[in-house]
Amino acid sequence: MTSPDDETADQPTDTAPAEAGGATLEEQLQDAEERVLRVQAELENFRKRSRREYEDAQRYREMDLLRDLLPVLDTVLRAVEAAEKTADVESLKAGFRMTAQQIEKLLDAHGCKTIDTVGHAFDPSVHDAILQQAVPDAAPGTVVGVASRGYRLHDRVVRPAQVIVAKQE
Repeated sequence: MTSPDDETADQPTDTAPAEAGGATLEEQLQDAEERVLRVQAELENFRKRSRREYEDAQRYREMDLLRDLLPVLDTVLRAVEAAEKTADVESLKAGFRMTAQQIEKLLDAHGCKTIDTVGHAFDPSVHDAILQQAVPDAAPGTVVGVASRGYRLHDRVVRPAQVIVAKQE
C-alpha cells in the first residue's frame, strides 16, 4: 500500500518553472494588447486625418478655377472703367470680345468644352429645344439656331445648349 506521502512524491513540488512560463505568456498577452491599442489609435488618427484632408479638398476644390477667373474679372472691371471715360463703342466691343475669348480659353483649360450645335442633329442629351422652326434648306431635326451655348465638362453636360430645331414645312 502506498501512503498519502508517496502520492505527493510523484507530483512536482517546484512550481517556479510553471509560474515563469505563465508570466512570460502574461507579458506576451499584455504586449499584444498594447500593440492592438496602438494600432487602433493609429487607425483612428489616420481616419480623422483622411476625413479632414477630404473635407479640405472639397471645400477648396474651386481654388484653381478661381485663381484663373480673377484676371478675367480684372479685365472686365478695367473695361467698365474705360467705358465710363469714353464714348468709343468699337473699343468697348473689342474689349468685350477679348474678355469672352479669355473666358473661353480658361474654360477650355479646365476641360470645359462648348457643345456642337448649328448644323448638327438634335440630341436631347446635350440640346434643349426651345423652338421648332420651318427652315427651307435644313433637314427636320437639325439644329438651326442657338439661344444659349451648352457646355460639357469631360463627359458630363454642365448645361445643355438651348437650340432652335428645324421642323418639316
